Amino acid sequence: MATVNALQTTPVKGLRVVAREQVELTREGVVEDRRFFLVDDRGRMVNGKQLGTLNEIVGDYDHAARMLALTFPDGSRVANAVEPGEEVATRFYSRPAPAHELRGGFSRALSDHVGRAVRLVEGVDRGGVDRGRGGAVSLVSLASLGALARVAGGGDIDARRFRMLVIVDGLDEPHEEDTWVGQDLRVGEARVRVRGHVGRCNITHRHPETGDADLQTLDLLRQYRAKLDTTEPLAFGVYGEVREPGRVAVGDAVALTPR
Repeated sequence: MATVNALQTTPVKGLRVVAREQVELTREGVVEDRRFFLVDDRGRMVNGKQLGTLNEIVGDYDHAARMLALTFPDGSRVANAVEPGEEVATRFYSRPAPAHELRGGFSRALSDHVGRAVRLVEGVDRGGVDRGRGGAVSLVSLASLGALARVAGGGDIDARRFRMLVIVDGLDEPHEEDTWVGQDLRVGEARVRVRGHVGRCNITHRHPETGDADLQTLDLLRQYRAKLDTTEPLAFGVYGEVREPGRVAVGDAVALTPR
């Protein structure tokens, strides 16, 4: 039987993902996950692909209290209530995304850490999940991580490198999750419609804690995943939309629902 092996979220897109014992899946996904994102001085979204040292920062967000805390590698911490400031015009990839910059010293501390000017914002209409509501849930299996590790020559590959919400254990075959696209999946109490394959980018090259580019994941994926018929190229894992909200916890069952 397939089960939830781990859950991973981060309140700020690009910061280190951290383990969660349980999450509440709404139709918009996990409200604490990638609630906020960073933009540069031109208003363009930036993440760990450009700024690897973001992986050194751990965020914690209490949505009910609207409190955000950022802990930096030297032990320093910035914690304040989420207080939106003026509305700013930003771009999330190629899409316009109006947002509010957060007050409370977050932008200054993040800029000092990464060595360039960035602003921490909360979107007016969206958070920092790449595919929005239609891709609010992402899943990859331990079997797939094992297959990639074998291509890399052995050892383990840290699941945090791929920044997925749900890590699944108990599948018989590597990349069995590829076959879920177009089907409904029961994950704990929630029901998810799997909509596509997650194409990978250079952010997966980076170590999940240091941000160093230490594993050429895309080259490895090209060795055995380049010519597959997937919805996005160099796919590793799948994404989906929440059809029925519910709680998901480590150890919960993951199973396709009858057609």
